[in-house]
Amino acid sequence: MATKRGTQRPAQRRAAQRRPAQRRPAQRRPAQRRPAQRRPARRRPARRAPQTRTSLGAAATTAALLATTWPTIWPYVLAAAATGASATALWWLHHTDRLPRRAEPRPHDPAALRAACLAEIDALSWQEFERHVAALCRRDGCRDVVVTGGAGDLGADVTATLPDGRRLVIQCKHYAPHRYVPSGDMQKFLGTAWLHHRADVAVFAATCPFSKPALALAAEHRITPVHRDLLGLWNTGTPLTTLLALGGAGQGDAAHRRRWRETYGRG
Repeated sequence: MATKRGTQRPAQRRAAQRRPAQRRPAQRRPAQRRPAQRRPARRRPARRAPQTRTSLGAAATTAALLATTWPTIWPYVLAAAATGASATALWWLHHTDRLPRRAEPRPHDPAALRAACLAEIDALSWQEFERHVAALCRRDGCRDVVVTGGAGDLGADVTATLPDGRRLVIQCKHYAPHRYVPSGDMQKFLGTAWLHHRADVAVFAATCPFSKPALALAAEHRITPVHRDLLGLWNTGTPLTTLLALGGAGQGDAAHRRRWRETYGRG
């Protein structure tokens, strides 16, 4: 039995080695589905509204009538266009204060300058205050006075030419009497007065006092601050050339500011 087992064992081993190895079936991985990509919807061309067709028809009809009647109506069309252009030019000259205003006397009109007081100036709007300053410049002999205040003026509300030929640029601030002009407003003005507007004389006119930093900045950069006291002198007949020589002095001491508080209720 021992020999039989010994002879069979190597044979069985060979048979086992000859048998092909049983392969396990490969496990298939579930396929990953890609998200479906939606195609952009095609935009249908917009249909023309009936109003568009109506307007095109009206325009075509008008053009046909003009073509047929043009030899007869062209003088009237040109007259209407010239009248509209003239009215637009007059409005622009009046709006920019390039024409003298002949309405009833107002504080910014030359005929009422001496009669106007600071209280009346306080009641003006900022646009009327700019026109009032422009009238003061004309009274003192300035030429080419233009009011340019508004959006995008870059600090130049009034521009003019002094009697001696120097270019004058004025920044106007219509503030309440108890307020002070801050140094920020002075910084904006000095940043454009000399370089952008090429001013020979720069004046900052305000209906209120200036803060100490604003006065120091004006003195350093040769800007003449016309505070409320100097504005009162200018309004009552003092020439602008005299105010330029003062250099913004005379705003008042502590007693003067105390009278301000008593008058307007604030310091």
